[in-house]
Amino acid sequence: MFHRMLDRLEEWIILSFMAVATLVTFISVAMRYTLGTGFTWSTELTVYLFIWMAKFGAAYGVRTGIHVGVDYVVNKVEGAKRRFLVISGISLGIVFTGIISFFGARWVIFIYGTGQISPDLEWPMWIIYLAIPFGSGLMCYRFIQSLLKFLKLGQTTSAGPVSDLREGALDMVNTQAPADSKEHAK
Repeated sequence: MFHRMLDRLEEWIILSFMAVATLVTFISVAMRYTLGTGFTWSTELTVYLFIWMAKFGAAYGVRTGIHVGVDYVVNKVEGAKRRFLVISGISLGIVFTGIISFFGARWVIFIYGTGQISPDLEWPMWIIYLAIPFGSGLMCYRFIQSLLKFLKLGQTTSAGPVSDLREGALDMVNTQAPADSKEHAK
């Protein structure tokens, strides 16, 4: 239940931030070209929304397995060696995102103490910087989930059949072009 609610919250945050950033940008550009004026704060808001969206999107990527991975060696070995490599890779992800989350939280506390505000929106900067510990913390949590899934089931999170492709798998697809492909190219 908790995981399902967290999944939906994560997706809702990404979707709503993307929608608001797109809408604000569209309205600001339309106003600039039709009325000769726009919102002075639209660029700043859009940048902040995309930062938050990227941090939560990275956590979403870990959960769904859509991150690009260099897994050539992992796919070439089997058994205990593969298990060691997968556990090592996920563990490094946990350590890295945990460190970023910890130091991100320290940075937020520091910025809070300075009283900095954003130039156009005049929002407290510590609120903007909360994206670092929140996003990295969620990403760390997703890596922990992935590790537990691997330890329990022996499965890694996969984005689908593309992640199962092996060396040379596309060679057959590329050589079997339809006979009338030249007509489609016209």
